[in-house]
Amino acid sequence: MMKRKKFIGIAGGTAVATGAIAYLGSDRSNLVRADLKPTDNSSTKLKPDEKEILFLALLAPSGHNTQPWFVQYLEPYHWMIGNDRHKWLPAVDPTQRETMLSIGAFLQNLEYAANSFGYVCDWTLLATTNQDERVMDVKLIKQASSKTFDTAKIKTRRTVRAGFSSDVLKKEDVAFLVNAEPEFIHYLSGTSKESQFVNEQTIEANRLQAGRNPAQQELADWIRFSSQDAKQHRDGLTTAGMEIDGFSGWVVRNFYGKSDVMKKDFREKGIDNIKKEVSASAGWLLITSKDTAVATLLETGKRMQRLFLKVWERTIAIHPMTQILEEASTKQTLHQSIGISENIQFILRTGYVKDYPPPVSLRRPVEWFLRQ
Repeated sequence: MMKRKKFIGIAGGTAVATGAIAYLGSDRSNLVRADLKPTDNSSTKLKPDEKEILFLALLAPSGHNTQPWFVQYLEPYHWMIGNDRHKWLPAVDPTQRETMLSIGAFLQNLEYAANSFGYVCDWTLLATTNQDERVMDVKLIKQASSKTFDTAKIKTRRTVRAGFSSDVLKKEDVAFLVNAEPEFIHYLSGTSKESQFVNEQTIEANRLQAGRNPAQQELADWIRFSSQDAKQHRDGLTTAGMEIDGFSGWVVRNFYGKSDVMKKDFREKGIDNIKKEVSASAGWLLITSKDTAVATLLETGKRMQRLFLKVWERTIAIHPMTQILEEASTKQTLHQSIGISENIQFILRTGYVKDYPPPVSLRRPVEWFLRQ
């Protein structure tokens, strides 16, 4: 889940031949979150703290960065959180399992953000299936509390793909991450046979997925190649978010398009990149659930987000890579091979990094997903 991960470090010969003149008139730098100015829409009904809470909520991760949620404004501090079917990924997530997990992450951010402003959330589950448009009713109730959540953790959270150390996680760091949820969060050390199995199957699942045209086309549809396209949509996969920087990023932004994603060379380079990624890490963090009911998936998404908001404290990175769960043949053998019987919902590559880089993935403004 969360973001599509198979990418390339491209430097095409054709691009080299374009020369300095083409460079000067082209899209020269990655568009990142810090480049976007906040919107100022006076027509919204939201009070300032409501808008800030929703802004923090939307910083949650989602597959291909589709941001599959919307908010129906009912009255001040009373909203309905919805499931936007236009943001579904039917080729890799046909049952909308990952959609519900992403909305769960959104709910966790919302709860933490509300807490930071002195509110508690009164939740009422509305959905009974993953396809229901109405997911959750929430009322924010003002309540004096001595505990507030540091929202800087939400603002600085990001997916990291490169620069992982292969040093296994220290016992004290594993204990810190797992905390009171050892029945749901499992660490597979990079030196274990189980971790090696996940490495191999991740490569195989990506190979299978790259060979499925519907999945590859879906990937192409969510790549924002140019900065102009990225700024227009403020979602999807950008060169910055995919960590394609420097000259390679310039090549992709200026010379690649959706049709290139379907080419053999692009697919093969994506798989090569996956091989490099899985060869360097501290292992894997797996998050499981007891069942697959809507309420359980939402809670599991919240659990993942709680974990994601903790790792930076120990300079640990997380990279969601759940293609194993998206391909039937690799999913079938997973549980038996790693000795986990519960439903595996997240597969997260993890490892220490020297520096935790600032977030770069884009987000749509609050007004874009608010329905009044």
